Amino acid sequence: MINLIGTYECKVDAKGRLMVPSALKKQLAPMMQDGFVIKRAVFQNCLELYPMEEWNVLMKRMNGLNRFKKKNNDFIRRFTAGVKTVEVDTNGRLLIPKDLVGFAGIEKEIVLSSAINIVEIWDKDKYEQTLEDSSDDFADLAEEVMGNDDFDGVS
Repeated sequence: MINLIGTYECKVDAKGRLMVPSALKKQLAPMMQDGFVIKRAVFQNCLELYPMEEWNVLMKRMNGLNRFKKKNNDFIRRFTAGVKTVEVDTNGRLLIPKDLVGFAGIEKEIVLSSAINIVEIWDKDKYEQTLEDSSDDFADLAEEVMGNDDFDGVS
């Protein structure tokens, strides 16, 4: 399993290209050859960048859904809407497709935020606003998600 670390601020040019920060590029280096999948996030107006290996694990799970249930088909269609394969070019740049730039409201400054095995791509202002809006609830959320007695590993 991949465990990416870090939050990085960078800029996007008019064509939607961003220079992947060197610290993140080092972490992604073993996955560069296989490429990545970029998609709309489910719960936020940001993008998610999946290393192909992680995307394939997720797709294997989704392939187990019964396609004869309408809800499953609807979910698959909406989850995969706008999905694109992308690569980091030889100059270390990643091109974000225009439709996804529009979805995430990306202007010029962005934040790349590691989320365990994927990277979230945010417009900087939206990222900061989301953190600010949820800061009061984080302690309660942390207790609810991580505070049960059955969880082993984190203290």
